[in-house]
Amino acid sequence: MNREQKRMMQRQGAGAEASVAQRRTSAATQRRNQPKKQRTGIRQFFREVREEMRQVSWPTRAELINYTGITLFVLVLMTTLIFGLNFGFSKFVLFLFQK
Repeated sequence: MNREQKRMMQRQGAGAEASVAQRRTSAATQRRNQPKKQRTGIRQFFREVREEMRQVSWPTRAELINYTGITLFVLVLMTTLIFGLNFGFSKFVLFLFQK
């Protein structure tokens, strides 16, 4: 509850506190009255996973090779960039503290 809500409740008086408490108890009662969900068995779980995997749009071999190439290129580029910045900053800091 934030300050704005507290101020509004204070302006409205004790009636607001009662209605909030009533809403909380009714929500708790509703949760208690709901039936418990049955757990899914391991066979049913894997059956559903297989069904979901059939719905996945898998990339073609050409797309996969293209995406892999792009990923490796970006990996090498970023590694080189970070190495270069690290090397340059370390040389600069050593130059500053050398004298």
